[in-house]
Amino acid sequence: MATRSSTLRIGVVGYGHLGQYLVERIIKDGAGLGLTLAFAWNRNPHKLKGLVPDHLILEDLSAFKTRVCEVIVEVCHPQIVKDFGVQFLSHAHFLVGSPSALCDPELNQQLRQAASLHGNTLYIPSGALWGGQDIQRLNDSGALTGVFVRMSKHPSCFRLTEDTLSDWTEGEGRRVLFRGSVAELCPLAPNNVNTMAAVAVAAGTLGFPGVIGEIVSDTALRDYHVVEVEVSGAHGFSVHTVRRNPAQLGAVTGSATYNSFWHSLLGELNALGTPLLSQSTG
Repeated sequence: MATRSSTLRIGVVGYGHLGQYLVERIIKDGAGLGLTLAFAWNRNPHKLKGLVPDHLILEDLSAFKTRVCEVIVEVCHPQIVKDFGVQFLSHAHFLVGSPSALCDPELNQQLRQAASLHGNTLYIPSGALWGGQDIQRLNDSGALTGVFVRMSKHPSCFRLTEDTLSDWTEGEGRRVLFRGSVAELCPLAPNNVNTMAAVAVAAGTLGFPGVIGEIVSDTALRDYHVVEVEVSGAHGFSVHTVRRNPAQLGAVTGSATYNSFWHSLLGELNALGTPLLSQSTG
């Protein structure tokens, strides 16, 4: 684990919409918060040119250990978590922005063991999940009995590994694409179900096999994504939340999630070593 300095150095892996937002916030606001950018990496490094100072661009991700940093933030793809997660944890704290990768129980265990071995912390931001810490508390009390999560989006916002939506037409309305365990759903839509994966982490006794997820294509949802969470507990306890997250057509991530992710990151950096699921204020 890197030695803590007065300024926390952050490495950002991925420069899509969310990665770009985080890099810009760190460069713009980091000094006043005690943060600085250690490096930024993208699969196509040319995308960073002119937007990120040259000395902060990491062209070869396998060379990340050459950069001194306390926290590595992944906002790229579950495959990066699989390929580099254990290595990241040998060097720094690790915030997993693609927690759908943790549906693989072997990888999940390897990451937790690496965090313990190297004295670093594995973080899962709550992102678009509302009430994640409440779910975690109910789980930890032993009173959680079930969780169901439905994510509804315009079909242009889904990135599926199968051709389930290849025939969609504007105006077709609502179509249920999948309903089943989050463990089964994550490989089908790895970029779309990170909120569900965060639920599965919070609801640890149920886990990925026990949390039920549903993804819905709805052509009426042109301006926002909808996340519904139904939680049940002992003695008839239940909670149903609905979150409408503004989003442009074709956007995988709703706009409110950016700020939510940023505040999750700040919360983690203010209390390194806190529980696996981080609080979101967005």
